[in-house]
Amino acid sequence: MKNIIGSLEFFSTLDNQQKEKLLTIASLKNYNSESLLHYEKSQSDKLLFLVDGLAKAYKMDKHDNEIFLYYIYKNHMLSEISSLQDECLNSYSNITFVEDSQVLSINYRQFKKQFLDNGLLCLELASEVIRQSKLLQTLVNREFIFDSVAKVAMMLSTDLDMFNKLKRYDVSLMLHIQPSTLSRVLSRLKHNGIINIERGKVIIVNAKGLSKIYEGLDNE
Repeated sequence: MKNIIGSLEFFSTLDNQQKEKLLTIASLKNYNSESLLHYEKSQSDKLLFLVDGLAKAYKMDKHDNEIFLYYIYKNHMLSEISSLQDECLNSYSNITFVEDSQVLSINYRQFKKQFLDNGLLCLELASEVIRQSKLLQTLVNREFIFDSVAKVAMMLSTDLDMFNKLKRYDVSLMLHIQPSTLSRVLSRLKHNGIINIERGKVIIVNAKGLSKIYEGLDNE
């Protein structure tokens, strides 16, 4: 457990004594792929970090269609924090695990009392909250500002490994575009010398040209 805590960047500024204190209020839990962590609007008294694996945050619309928000990678916080005053954490999305995963769970009330109230890990917590805010900003751009070409270009530029890992049909669902539209966009990018496709995997040839497709659109 101590080695796992030491491997997470969030806790890298703690000394050995502080890590020992954290051990007394922490536990580990393993989750299978496709298992649910929590539903939207649920409450928890645990602060959660993804030690290993991959998770997905999403919402459901009124027709029970899944609206993809973002992926959560290992070494990042799973919990969603909207206020530092509350004793419990409220989730604003559903979170499921895409891969077999391991989660570090920390008693949030004791974490606040022993660490945050003493000025420890406040900057790290703020950085995680800002990171989540940026992910939601990306969501706004993707859903309301970007056209299909910009959506694909942004995902290729910022998350190429995930794009190549997923089936094309799943990518199109995630970006809310038709599979045929995704194919046309990829063909266009390849024709323009921005990407190449080898054995079904996308390779970025012109990273600057790719980023120009969507950069600046979020400021319009």
